[in-house]
Parts: sequence; C-alpha cells; structure tokens
Amino acid sequence: MAGIKCNATSFSHVQINYLAPVYGVEFFVAVLGNGLAIWLLGHGGSRNPHAGIIFSLNLAVSDLAYALSLPLLVAYYVMKKNWIFGLALCKVERFLFNCNLYGSIFFITCISANRCLGIVYPLYARGRVESKHAKLASVAVWVMVAIISSPVFAFSTLNKEHNTTECIGTAIDSKLGAYLPYSLFLAGFGCGLPFVITLLSYIGIARAVWKSHGLAPREKRKVVTMVCVVVALYCISFLPYHILRNVNLFSRLKSKPDCKWSSFIHSAFQVTRALVALNPCVHPLLYTSVMDNVRARLGCGQVQAEDKSQENVRL
Repeated sequence: MAGIKCNATSFSHVQINYLAPVYGVEFFVAVLGNGLAIWLLGHGGSRNPHAGIIFSLNLAVSDLAYALSLPLLVAYYVMKKNWIFGLALCKVERFLFNCNLYGSIFFITCISANRCLGIVYPLYARGRVESKHAKLASVAVWVMVAIISSPVFAFSTLNKEHNTTECIGTAIDSKLGAYLPYSLFLAGFGCGLPFVITLLSYIGIARAVWKSHGLAPREKRKVVTMVCVVVALYCISFLPYHILRNVNLFSRLKSKPDCKWSSFIHSAFQVTRALVALNPCVHPLLYTSVMDNVRARLGCGQVQAEDKSQENVRL
C-alpha cells in the first residue's frame, strides 16, 4: 500500500486457500470444453463458415490460450505466492489474462450484435453479414485487444519480500498513479461500452422473439431465459471484477488506509478474479447453443428467402 502498509498475510489468505483449487478445476474444464468447441467449430465446420461460427471459434481460441496458463497460477498459489518462473513468464501470464478477458468481452459483443442483426433486422443482415466481414472483424478485435493489453508488460513485475517472489498483476506502489488511469480506461472502454452494446442487442432479440406470433410461449420463455442468463453472467463476472479492481486501487493509494476495509475489498477482488476465469468454462456451453428453430420461424413470418441470412447469424 502507499503510505502505511497493512498486513500482507491477510491479503494472501484468500488467494492461497481459494484461488489454487478453483484455478485447478477451471483448467481441466476449460481445456476440455474449449478444445472440443474448437474441434467442432473448426474441423466440423464448412469451408465457408458463417459469422457466428467464426466469432465463436475465436472466443474458444481466446479461452483455451488463457486456460493453458492456469497451471502456472495454481503452482504459484500452492507455493504460497512464490513465483519461480521468472519475470518474462510473469508478464506473459498477466498479458494472456488481459487478452482473454477483453477478447472474450469483445467477441461476446460481436456474437450478440450478429445475433441481433439476424433476428431483429433480417432483411438488412442478408448479404451484408458474411464470413469475410466476420474474419476482418475478428482480426480487428485481436489487434485491438493486444494493443490495450500491452501496457501490462510495463506494469507487471516481480516483488521480492520475505524470501518469496510475488508476481504483481496490477502495479507496484510507486506506479499506482500511472496504472489507475489505465485501469479506468479498461473498465470503461474494455468493459462498460461492450456491455451496453451486448445488453441492447439482447434486449432487441428478446423483444423481437416475444412479439413473434410464430413461436409458442415455451419457446419464447426459453429465449428470454437465455438472454437473462447471458446478462447475469456478464454482471456476475466482468462488471464486479472491474469495479472492485479500481476500488482496490483507490484503497491502495490512500496514505492512511483502513486495513479492515482494504482486506475486505482485496479479498472480494480475488473472488471476482476467479469468477472471470470461470468464463472459459461457461462459454463452450453458452455460445455453441443454436437458436435455429427460432430464426427459422421468425424468418418464415418475415421473409421467405431468408436462408442465407440465417446461415450468417447462426451459431
């Protein structure tokens, strides 16, 4: 902490006792789930896959890349926060975390917007949302995510204390003043803006489905439930993580911190880190689901020659 330091032992307790087993379970589930998803979406797909498959495949690749870095964190916390893998791997692991986090957020946004166009504006989407557009958008997302995540290489470092070496995920005390604006930018641009787009997209989908006369009440409830689950997952993982990360940073900047409050915030922040890492386990189940029957019935009621549009928006 800047100024007076609180007892670091209380901060490490949650990480050592909670994060290690959670990350271990998440590693196996995420690798199996996303590995299977990549095989099904890539190997089992057509030579000219539609936009939904392309975005989902990129999401799975992003999740798998991060999942493969989790064993380093498991070993780190099992050894009571003693990083033995060197400075380079510390920076790479933190970079992969950010790339997965914001890659997931932006690819979820792409999937949501793509679904919204296909269901709410099928005539507009027809012929305008093709595989080449999804590929270009995916490349743009990867480049943007790499750019906004690259400052991690400057901030993340090793901190040797009490015969242990800690891999700093945010920034050391002397760099907190520079790191905080960067963290606020990530919260706004990397989380807040995509969340608004995703929320509006699913609200549009829910309204279109609910007003449709071609769907049974049970099918309508199924779609609305899916929309609620997507938004709930977003609110449970991404939003709390960004809010608590910045609250934790503000707490560290205080010259006379309230150690009890700081310990609570830090522990809550660690819980949200595990919830964020849970997303690679959930995405294979959530974003490989298909609403073909919904799109087919909506399409029949709005335009007969809608087959190509349905292919472009289907997951």
